[in-house]
Amino acid sequence: MKIRGRVLVLAVSVPVIAFAAIGGFLGNSALARGDSYQYLRIFEDVVSLIVNNYVEEVNIDKVMHGAMHGLADGLDPDSAYLDAAQVKVLDKGDAGGSAQTGLEVTRQYYLRVIASRDGSPAARAGLMPGDYIRAIDGQSTRDTTVYEGQRLLRGKAGTKVRLTVLRGNAAEPHDIELLREELPAATVKARIAAPGIGYLRIAEFSKTTPDQMKAEVATLAKSGATRLIVDLRGTAFGDTDAGLATARLFVKTGVLTYRQDRGKEKEAVSAATGDGSVALTTAVLTDNGTSGAAEVFAAALSGNKRATLVGERTFGRAARQKLVRLPDGSALMLTHLVYLTPASVAIHDKGLTPDVPVEQPDLEFGQAPPAKDSTLDKAIESLALKAAA
Repeated sequence: MKIRGRVLVLAVSVPVIAFAAIGGFLGNSALARGDSYQYLRIFEDVVSLIVNNYVEEVNIDKVMHGAMHGLADGLDPDSAYLDAAQVKVLDKGDAGGSAQTGLEVTRQYYLRVIASRDGSPAARAGLMPGDYIRAIDGQSTRDTTVYEGQRLLRGKAGTKVRLTVLRGNAAEPHDIELLREELPAATVKARIAAPGIGYLRIAEFSKTTPDQMKAEVATLAKSGATRLIVDLRGTAFGDTDAGLATARLFVKTGVLTYRQDRGKEKEAVSAATGDGSVALTTAVLTDNGTSGAAEVFAAALSGNKRATLVGERTFGRAARQKLVRLPDGSALMLTHLVYLTPASVAIHDKGLTPDVPVEQPDLEFGQAPPAKDSTLDKAIESLALKAAA
């Protein structure tokens, strides 16, 4: 190998060796096993071939960043490689601004919509779970991390962001312009859905959600509700601990969830004395935009036979990430903990299967949703049958 090639290989290999060291720190990863250092030798050969044989002068920084992104992309959508500049932005607490579009996104080739928050600019524009955001303000999202995508979507109130969106099998993408807004805290909304059946909509789980839920259930009970429907369709926002705190209202005894950290015994989170104040028979509405805290809440109720899940399979995103810093100032955002159902089944990357499946129609851009809410109707029917049994 030429001297110049050796120097460049060394420059690229050092961070990769750091990845191996981190792998050893986190547990028995592929790179952590002794015989797996063969991959570093292969990596050295690949870099040497690129440096010495590629038709043009190689930008080694670009090659290196591509390699780091590739390693992180092989994990899950929420794990990512952040370069030194992105880490500095993160350290400054620069989330891009306080105004939002109301989108929660993941990665699948491009950025992909998990859900649009109720009443947000994204919801009013008709963005739906499964939509692909191919570009933000003309910049392709092919190599954009979830963290960076969320930052680009935020900004100052009143500013606009242009999204290039592809839905389903459509041949041509749509350009959508959203006005960023300061979104108010989401509250629990309640009404009577049918005789004896109360309806609760949770768009986001926050610290105030348990108290709001308790108050709204009491109000519905005074209005004659003996059964409940909790609507978590498109609920991908909020904190997991808030989801668990809300689940405590419904579960008197038993395990709410298990937390599984790398290399540790799973930790049970159980109901405590005073939990389970809400005893009404319950159905929970889900779809493929139900994610995170909403999934942990739904799993706690379903796993303790406190609710029937009605609708579509949930998204499968119930985990926590941590930042692991690298010697050159860059870092890895790594998923290190996942949540399990009370039956010890992982929610992350799998989702929850409904007890009563209800398929939702595919809508084209600009097409109004059907007047008939088939999922809600099915939940009312299910609760009515239980009452009659």
